[in-house]
Amino acid sequence: MERKWWTLIAVSIGTFMLLLDITIVNVALPSIQVSLHSSFSDLQWVVDAYALTLAALLLTTGSLADLYGRRIVFACGVALFSAASLLSGLATDPLMLNLARGAQGIGGATMFATSLALLANAFRGAERGLAFGVWGAITGVAVAVGPVVGGAITSAISWRWIFLVNVPIGVIAVVITLAYLDESRDPNATRPDVPGVVTFSGALAALVYALIKGNTLGWGSATILACVVGAAILLVAFLIVERVQPAPMFDLSLFRKPTFSGGSIAAFALSAGLFSLLLYLTLYLQDVLGLSPLQTGLRLLVLSGGILLTSAASGRLTASVPIRLLIGPGLVLVAAGLLLMRGLSSSSGWTHLIPGFILAGAGAGLINPPLASTAIGVVPPARAGMASGINSTFRQVGIATGIAGMGAVFAHVVRGRITALLSAAPEVGSANAHTIAAVVAQQGGAKQAIAAQPGPSRAVVEHAIRVGFAAGLNEVCLIGALVTLIAGLLCLVLIRNRDFAEGAAHRQAAVAPATASDGRAAVGLATDATARR
Repeated sequence: MERKWWTLIAVSIGTFMLLLDITIVNVALPSIQVSLHSSFSDLQWVVDAYALTLAALLLTTGSLADLYGRRIVFACGVALFSAASLLSGLATDPLMLNLARGAQGIGGATMFATSLALLANAFRGAERGLAFGVWGAITGVAVAVGPVVGGAITSAISWRWIFLVNVPIGVIAVVITLAYLDESRDPNATRPDVPGVVTFSGALAALVYALIKGNTLGWGSATILACVVGAAILLVAFLIVERVQPAPMFDLSLFRKPTFSGGSIAAFALSAGLFSLLLYLTLYLQDVLGLSPLQTGLRLLVLSGGILLTSAASGRLTASVPIRLLIGPGLVLVAAGLLLMRGLSSSSGWTHLIPGFILAGAGAGLINPPLASTAIGVVPPARAGMASGINSTFRQVGIATGIAGMGAVFAHVVRGRITALLSAAPEVGSANAHTIAAVVAQQGGAKQAIAAQPGPSRAVVEHAIRVGFAAGLNEVCLIGALVTLIAGLLCLVLIRNRDFAEGAAHRQAAVAPATASDGRAAVGLATDATARR
C-alpha cells in the first residue's frame, strides 16, 4: 500500500478517537457519578477539562507541528491521548479522572491541529479532495455514533472501557505513523505564542471555575469574585499580548472581516446553546426517567443522526446557496428545536423531546459544513490555518463555558424548585427538604436521594425531583434558544458574499506557493474544499 493511504488511515484513526471522546462520555456520566461518588461539578469537569485544554492548545500545537515536524508531533499527540485514556479508565476518584481528561485534551489538540496538514502534504490533485472527503465523513460519523457507542459499552461492560478501548487503537495509530508517514515542516514557522496561550488558558480556566463553583461557594464569595476579576484581567492581557506579538496565536485583525466574526459567533453559539445541553439531557434521561446508558444513546441518535443526514445535504447546497442563508436559518432552527424541548413536566416522557431533537439536529446539520467556509473562505491562504484553528477554538470555548454557565442555572433552578415543593410537604419537613435539594443539585444524586427516603415520603421526593429537573431543563433550553437565535440573526447580518469573493481572489493568487510551503494554509484550503463537498 502506498504511504499516502497509510497517512489517511492514521489520521482518520486519530481524528475518530478524539472526536468520539467529545460525545461518547456524555451517556456514561451517571455511571461515572455512581462509581466514583462524583458531585455535579465533578461531572461538569469531566467534559470541561477536555474542552478547555483542547481549546487552549489547538493553535499552539499547530505551531509546534510546523516547527518540529507534523509526523512526530502527531505521533506524540496520539501517544499522550492513549496514555491519558488509560489513566481515565483506571481512575479511582474524580480528581484523577478530570486530570486525565485534561491530558486527553492536550493530546486531542495535537492530533486535530496536525491532521489536515498531514493529509495536505501526502495527497495532491483530485486525490486530495478524496482524502478530505473521507476525513470529513469520519468526523461526522464519530459525532453521530458517539452516544450509542458510549451507551453500548457502558451498559455491556463498564464506563471505564469507553476510555480503555482507545489504548490498543492508539498504539496501532502510533506504529503506523512512525513507520509509514512522511515528515513535513514549515520552513517559515515561528515559535509558539507562549504569553498568548498562558493568558488565554488562564482566563478561560478562571471563568469556567467561577461558573461551576458559584452555586456551591456563593456568588459573592472571595474565591468566586477573585476568579471573575482574574479572568477579566487575563482576558485584557491576552488581547494586549496578541496586539503586540509579531506572530500572535490569535490574529485579531481577522475579526475585521464581518464574515469571519459571524462564523466565530456561530461556532460558539452552536456549542454553547445546543451541545453543552447534552450533559443535562443525559442526566434527565437516566437519573429521572430511569433509562439505561444504551437506551439513552439510542434516543440521542434522533439528534445526532439528524445532524449527520442534514450535513450531507448542506454540503451540496454550499455551492449554490449563500452561506449566510444556511448558517443563519440553521441557528434559528436550533433555537426552535430547543423551544420545542421546553414544556417538560413531572409526567413527561422522553418522547416529548423528539420534535425538538429533530428540528435542532436539522439546524445543526445545516450549519456545520458551511461553517468551515466562513472561517477560511474569507482570508488569504497564509492565514487559513490560523483562521480554521480559531473557529475550532470558539467551538470548544462554547462547550466549556456553556456547560459551566448552563450548569449554574440548572443547579440553581433544580435546588430552588425541589426546596419549595418539599418544604411544603409534611412527610419531609423543611430541614430535610434543604438537604435533599442540596444533594440533588450539588451532588447530582437524584436516584440516591430517592432511595434514601422512607416509604411514605419516597413518592413525594421523587415527584419533587422530577419537577425540579424538568424546570431546570426548561430554563436551560430557553437560554440555549436565546443564544442560538441571537447568533442566527447576527450571522444573517454579518456574513457577506463579498467577503468570500475577496477571499477567493486571494486564494487564486496565492494557492500554489501557499500549499507548497505552508502546511497550515493547506489545512485551510483543504477545510474549505471539504466543506463544499
